[in-house]
Amino acid sequence: MVEPGENAKLVLIIDDDDGVRDLLSFLVKKEGFRAEVAVDGEDGFQKAERLKPDLILLDLMMPRYGGFEVLRQLQSSELSRIPIVIVTGRYTDRSTAEMIKQESNVVDFIEKPLKPNVLVAVLDRLLKPRAPGAA
Repeated sequence: MVEPGENAKLVLIIDDDDGVRDLLSFLVKKEGFRAEVAVDGEDGFQKAERLKPDLILLDLMMPRYGGFEVLRQLQSSELSRIPIVIVTGRYTDRSTAEMIKQESNVVDFIEKPLKPNVLVAVLDRLLKPRAPGAA
């Protein structure tokens, strides 16, 4: 696997599960992007402020400072334009998922167990440049 260059887009992964963080980080780098990880919401928000990532992969269910709190903090700061993909293992019914997708900075919703091809498709759609005139 080739390490992404410093000009590659940066994806911040905020998840309290080591295995999930490792998998997400691996997949992000495999697609040619840089990855930074945070172990909880507080760490994640601080890194988002410092690094200004191009995309955030955010777990909703974390101890102490969960994904909803991070979402609210990001929305009320200058980071409100950073797209967020929710990655959660919590069972969510369709109406809850749709409600979360209505949040201004949430662009997608991925359920765990994570399917690598789903994440790769989301990363490609959100971060890879489009050819002029391409749909």
